[in-house]
Amino acid sequence: MNSLPSSSTSLQEKMAVFGLESPEKDHPEKPVLPPLVSSYNDRIRPLLDAVDRLRHLKVMEEGIELPTIVVVGDQSSGKSSVLESLAGISLPRGQGICTRVPLIMRLQNVPTDEPQMHLEYQGKIVPTSENQISDSISMATDEIAGNGKGISNTPLTLVVKKKGVPDLTMVDLPGITRVPVHGQPEDIYEQVSNIIMDYIKPKESIILNVLSATVDFPTCESIRMSQRVDKTGERTLAVVTKADKAPEGLLEKVTADDVNIGLGYVCVRNRIGDETYEDARIEEATLFKSHPLLSKIDKSIVGIPVLAQKLVQIQANSLSQCLPDIVKKINDKLNKNVTDLNNMPRNLTNVADATQAFLRVVGAAKESLKKVLLRGEFEDFPDDAKMHCTARMAEMLDGFYKDLQSKSSDNYSTSSCAFLMLEIGVLEESKWIGLPNFLQRTAFVALLQRKVRQIALVPLDFIQSVLTYVEEVVIRIVSEHSEEYLQLQSMTKRAVHNLIDKMRDRSVKHVKEIIEMEKIADYTSNPDYVKRWSSLMENQKTFIEVIQNPCVGTKIMFQGFGEVEVGHLRQHSLSMLEQAFDMKMRLTAYWRIVLQRLVDSLALHILFSVKKLVEREMEEEIVNELMGSPTGGIERMLEESPSTTQKRERLNKSIKLLRDSKDVVAKIMDRIVASRHISD
Repeated sequence: MNSLPSSSTSLQEKMAVFGLESPEKDHPEKPVLPPLVSSYNDRIRPLLDAVDRLRHLKVMEEGIELPTIVVVGDQSSGKSSVLESLAGISLPRGQGICTRVPLIMRLQNVPTDEPQMHLEYQGKIVPTSENQISDSISMATDEIAGNGKGISNTPLTLVVKKKGVPDLTMVDLPGITRVPVHGQPEDIYEQVSNIIMDYIKPKESIILNVLSATVDFPTCESIRMSQRVDKTGERTLAVVTKADKAPEGLLEKVTADDVNIGLGYVCVRNRIGDETYEDARIEEATLFKSHPLLSKIDKSIVGIPVLAQKLVQIQANSLSQCLPDIVKKINDKLNKNVTDLNNMPRNLTNVADATQAFLRVVGAAKESLKKVLLRGEFEDFPDDAKMHCTARMAEMLDGFYKDLQSKSSDNYSTSSCAFLMLEIGVLEESKWIGLPNFLQRTAFVALLQRKVRQIALVPLDFIQSVLTYVEEVVIRIVSEHSEEYLQLQSMTKRAVHNLIDKMRDRSVKHVKEIIEMEKIADYTSNPDYVKRWSSLMENQKTFIEVIQNPCVGTKIMFQGFGEVEVGHLRQHSLSMLEQAFDMKMRLTAYWRIVLQRLVDSLALHILFSVKKLVEREMEEEIVNELMGSPTGGIERMLEESPSTTQKRERLNKSIKLLRDSKDVVAKIMDRIVASRHISD
């Protein structure tokens, strides 16, 4: 059995006894690296540099996650001690939450004996030293999160270039606390939880869960959080601190694995007091070798050197697995942003460019309007029924015809409006001294005018609704084609409003003239009038027979009228009934022609007006609006809208970032390919 080294033995020899370092004489050709330096360093360093460079470029703001070791733990779990031991530096200590911002620790092993350290935050690089590192971190934290005890999600990067440290990049997060101390916000738990979840949720993150041996693992809040995002534990590694404080049952805890830690456990001893990091490692090795309980724990899961080795291996595996996906995501996002930028309108710098853009916008809008309003093409709006314009206008025309019929239908529910009573009343008042059995034209025109007045508002309402619809369609089309030119968009909208107002005035005048013409003229050359009147008059004989025979009943079925009551007509003379019946049938036959004429004339008017609007008037109105602007219409197009400017700047910034990221990844991929050729 080997005896423990005496106190007079050199530090290097002591470490060699525990297998932490080989004597220098065994490797005279190459300096022996301290125990935390892994054999993976030469291979992992280029990959890690590439990922750190990508993180520095802020590629994660583009939605591209990077493989990251995220350090989480409940408050006072010993999280800072673990990181201090890995980095060989002192971190801020104190009561409450010491880590108030995400601390990105980039550890780099370098051959020189002189350490180099600096902080990066808010666009600044602040050099520091081993003696000042704790104060420097505290000052930077106060600058980021304020002088109180609040926290912030703005990261602080610590770069440590030091001989013997493992090549690792880790993110240390604020410790979890449920009860706010004096000076902390009431929702401190929620704030910390949100920051932690932001970092551990991506599947690329490796969770280093720091647990104190003095507590039951299932009760740790950090375990609960990691289990929410990593149910199988496949990306969670647990480091158990304070093993010397609670050795009883620790072996059972780490072997039973009640909390499902997929990457395993590593038990460590915290540095105590003023121990140097070298002394702390020796004491740690002695503890796990000689303690009656802790010595039973497998040596492959104890000690800071083992933790460093595991982290480097896990990190190497994660990087190699994620790198192809990172390359693909960078290329996909870059291609998309370049396409989006190319699809944006060219930035206008002079009047000639603005004029060309104006003509292009008006021409494109004109062609789109021809498609939807004139040709009935709607492939640009397949799922938007409102933009299937010819179909919608045809439906409106059908509705117009139905409204005309509904408004002009006879109502026989009252005695004054009973069948033929209106015609009899007008005939009585149109009598004159002359030959009998002549139908008076004045009576027919009076009845006709009455029916025209009934429907006079329907055509006006129809015209208003159609033009309102056309206005909405035109404004939408024009707005979509001019959305990148804010000044042009406002002027084109104004021009469309003005143009539709003019169309509305013309159309209303036209409709009123049609209505007036129908009132004063009872004329048609349509042969259907005579045919229809003749067909209706075939019912006159039956009608007279029912009137003259009281025993037959008082109701009769008429084609086009349905069943009507005629008993009230028996008090009138046969001559009057024959004239009234004839008048009714003539008006019925003619009214059908009137309604069809109204629908046809307004349909033609709408088609003609829309065609004029699309092919000539819209362009003229927009040009007049633009050229007549007192503030210089074309010149104002040179002023890009704020949203367009912001989008252009965002895309240019993103493209530069992604191209730089692509270069970083390309270089590391070239090195990987070259190293494979050398090894082959």
